[in-house]
Amino acid sequence: MSLLQLEDVTRTVPIPDGDPLTILSGVDLTVEPGDRVSIVGRSGSGKSTLLNMLGLLDLPTTGALRFDDVDVRTMRSGRRDRLRGSDIGFIFQQFNLLEGRTATENAVVPLIYASGPSFWRRERLAREMLERVGLAHRLDALPGSLSGGEQQRVAIARALVRSPRLILADEPTGALDLETGQSVMDLLDEIVRERDAALVVITHDPAIAARGDRHFRLVRGTLTPELDPTAVSYELVGSGSDAGSDTDAEEAS
Repeated sequence: MSLLQLEDVTRTVPIPDGDPLTILSGVDLTVEPGDRVSIVGRSGSGKSTLLNMLGLLDLPTTGALRFDDVDVRTMRSGRRDRLRGSDIGFIFQQFNLLEGRTATENAVVPLIYASGPSFWRRERLAREMLERVGLAHRLDALPGSLSGGEQQRVAIARALVRSPRLILADEPTGALDLETGQSVMDLLDEIVRERDAALVVITHDPAIAARGDRHFRLVRGTLTPELDPTAVSYELVGSGSDAGSDTDAEEAS
């Protein structure tokens, strides 16, 4: 049974006084436990909308979106929220840490609404995960005192503290130097292997994309296999300077 499956997924958004704008068109993607999938595409290609779809934050206009072989569109919103909180971890380029909170307090956030042992052991679990990503000496540090690589490691600890089965990484190295970026990706690969989780990385960087086991290119909302992500030109995928920016139409989705 697949972990996540998109079948002929289309996402459109209404445009005032005009025809609906198609953001995603006929997207097919299956993600299995242990998969490392990379998706490369320039800003405005539909990456943010696809990421929202994979993270159960958005639903298809047409087509099927299944998690554990259950059609997500048949789920109540509360069930989708619980599934997202327990089984999906998000890693963002800009870290999105709470400035007034320590590394431990940031990492514990996903466990605030957990139930059972995870809730009662939340601070211990957060500290253990921070130690796992190499921040045992920075547990009480505020984000402003952390380097970019350390902040990203806090973000990774926060994403992984509930042992998600699906990890979604949006430009996870875009704000990091080359050496730190490679270290972050090594860490993600190691954790994926240990936990048999699935990792989907959306990136502008062909070198990061090449680390995946399966590679895709997203162009104007259409997802196609990419046999050699290192050969994708920067003219196609865009440059790091516009990483994280999207067209007005995509933001509207």
